[in-house]
Parts: sequence; C-alpha cells; structure tokens
Amino acid sequence: MFTNKKRNIMTASFLALSLSLAGCGDNGGSATQNKDEQSKPAAEEVATERTVTDAMGHEVTIPANPQHIIASYLEDNLVALGITPVAQWSVKDGAGTQAYLQEYLKDIPTIPHDLPFEVVTSFAPDLLIMNAAEAVEGSKYEQYAKIAPTYVVEVENNSDWRDKLLKVGELLGETDKAQQVLDDYEIKAAESREVIQNAVGTESAAAIWLVNNSFFIVSDNVSSGAVLYGDLGLTTPNVVKEISSTATGNWSAISLERLAELDADHIFLINSDKGNGAEMLQDPVWKNIPAVKNGHIYEYGAETSWLYSGAIANTQIMEDVVESLTK
Repeated sequence: MFTNKKRNIMTASFLALSLSLAGCGDNGGSATQNKDEQSKPAAEEVATERTVTDAMGHEVTIPANPQHIIASYLEDNLVALGITPVAQWSVKDGAGTQAYLQEYLKDIPTIPHDLPFEVVTSFAPDLLIMNAAEAVEGSKYEQYAKIAPTYVVEVENNSDWRDKLLKVGELLGETDKAQQVLDDYEIKAAESREVIQNAVGTESAAAIWLVNNSFFIVSDNVSSGAVLYGDLGLTTPNVVKEISSTATGNWSAISLERLAELDADHIFLINSDKGNGAEMLQDPVWKNIPAVKNGHIYEYGAETSWLYSGAIANTQIMEDVVESLTK
C-alpha cells in the first residue's frame, strides 16, 4: 500500500512538473509571437513619401498622399481625377478664371497665374505641379522648391492633353483613374462622331476666336482643333491647314481678308468681344464668308471651354458641336 501510494504521489508530481514546463513553453512561444507581431508593422509601414523625377530631371520627394496641391492651369486634370486643388489659376486679380470649371471650383480661392512666391507660401501647399519649364525659368524653381516639393510636367507646353493627364495621374497615384477617364472620353468621342457624321457627313469646320477686335483661328491638332478634326472627324479647311503648318501656338492671328478665303462649311465663333459690341462682326467681309451667309455659324462666349483643353474642356466642346450640328 505504502509503495503504491508513493508511486502515485511521484506520478502526480511528474505530471504537475510536465504541465508546468509545457506552460513555460507556451509562454515562451507567446513571447516570441508577440515580438514578431510587434516587429511586423515596422516592416510593413506605409511609405509617407516617394521620390519621382520630373521633365527637367529634378528628383523630387513628394508626399505619398498630398492634400494641399497647387497646379496652376492644370486644374482640368485634377478635377477629372476627382482631386480639388487648394487654389486655382486666375488673371486680372482673380476676376478671370477657367469659368467652365467653376461648377467644381467655385469655392476654391484664386491665385495669380504667375504664382508670386509670397502668395504661394500663404496657401501652405505640400505639392506644386508646374505645367511647363517656362513657369520655373531662371532661379524660380529653387525658390518654389523651398516652399514645397515642385514637379514640372513637361519641358515645353505642347504635349497632347492625354499624355499630360496620364503624367499627372501617375504623379498623384491615380494612374487607373486617369486611364478610365481617357477610356470614357474615347467612348463619348466615338458616339459623338457617329452622330455628327449622320447629321453632316464629313463637312468642314473651323473655330474662330474674336478678342479685342482681332480674329484668331485654332490650329488643326491642338485645343478645340484637335476635337473638331481628330476626335469628331470633321474635315479640315485648307486655310486651317496652311496656317497650322507654321503656327507657334494654339491660336494664330488671321486677317479679315484671309478669313474671306475660309473654305469652311461651319464656323464655331468664340466671341470675347460680345460685351464690347463685336464691331468686326458687322464688317461686310465677315458677313460674306460662305458659312456666315448660310447661317452655319455657332457662337459661344469666352466663359465656355473652347479656349482650353483637357478631358473636361474637350468633353464640353464635343457636346457643343453635337448640339450645334444636329439642331
């Protein structure tokens, strides 16, 4: 009896010791696991910055998710991507803005187009996006870079708006969104082109801008010209082709006498002189232009998107053209 009792006591003691050691083992494992879990977030820590190279070769360290962006004259791109800037481009002490964007930017304060350093600083931006190198000529880049990370989109301001949108989208981590905007635009362009061809075939058209008693005509592959001829398939008049071949900007000056030779079936007139009487439109030479005589002239104000370019601007131009040619 004594021996069996002693044996039972020893067995119980052994089991207790085993359980105790197992418990220590478990605690040790938990400690190791906790240590691993504590180190895991550090390894997977989300980056707060990233470094990119702009069109001028600057290596720019920008916030991973910038919240206070100034991108003067690039607002069309930001709005298309669902991003609101902290300030918007303007002229004439804020009186002139990109009016066609105001449904999106009406509550956003303005900033002068030449981006004075002290005004830029007052907005405390965390990213400056410059349209082209001319905006940072001389020592301006260094001055802006002291205020906030500064990224230049292109050397010369002449790229296709699609490329510019993709660059801005990539910079802001919105590549997929930018591509979706382009895909949607191409669908709308194809639909609009079909409607127009059913209405007027491949008749010719031109966009004319009247400002300060002077006429300008849009080139064939930029701004509203790219929409008329590239996206919507309207025929380019010979006068537009000739002027475009030597054009240095989106809009080129054209005399009234040269306009008399304009072989366009339709004219889209952007009238910035409407409030000033637009005297040039009373000239007999203007009135005898075939498209004008035939009543194939469609007038728009300077507040519309015809003087701009981008996904939103061009979409509105397409809608205007479809409406005008299918009345």
